[in-house]
Amino acid sequence: MSSKEVLVDGIPFPAEITRTKPLALVGQGMTSVEIHFLEIKYNAIGIYMDKDVTEYLKNWEGKTETELEEDDLFFAALFLAPVEKVFRIVVIKEIKGSQYGIQLESAVRDQLAAVDRYEEEEEEALEKVTKFFQSIYLKKGSVITFYFAAKPSTAEITFDSEGKGESKIQVDNKNVVEQMQKWYLGGSFAVSPSTVKSLAVKFEDILSQ
Repeated sequence: MSSKEVLVDGIPFPAEITRTKPLALVGQGMTSVEIHFLEIKYNAIGIYMDKDVTEYLKNWEGKTETELEEDDLFFAALFLAPVEKVFRIVVIKEIKGSQYGIQLESAVRDQLAAVDRYEEEEEEALEKVTKFFQSIYLKKGSVITFYFAAKPSTAEITFDSEGKGESKIQVDNKNVVEQMQKWYLGGSFAVSPSTVKSLAVKFEDILSQ
């Protein structure tokens, strides 16, 4: 492993990736479920962001890891910040793409319904995402990448399996894009508590400098 990589359950994540500009790895973790006292690991996660995100987090300068981890307002500021972000999801346990897509769709739909923002446009955008995942199989080592542009609020979802070329879709609905970010960055709402904890640890350091 190079010094510029971080291992998540043996899976290497580069410390930095570049889209239109360099994005730093600011959090990592995994999704898992416990069945009969056994932890079943599904995905390893790397969260990358533009360093300018700190401009939107000044209210949390000097806060401890614990304070950040327990503060959903901090995580809301994180996923609402209009900066480039990339979520790199590496499959540990293979499943049908439809299973992953349904989980994502359900989480996004429920959050939008809770704030009364689930209209026809949001439904159509979500259906497009669900249909995309129905057409793929998430083999071990496959990579799902969520790229969130700084402005406007758009997302690109890319799937790559065994280097056989990429499948991708564009999501242009602001509300859906926002809630997809919240699924991974939403504090107590997020799908991966280990990633939330990692983000809190990293941003305690970043915001104390």
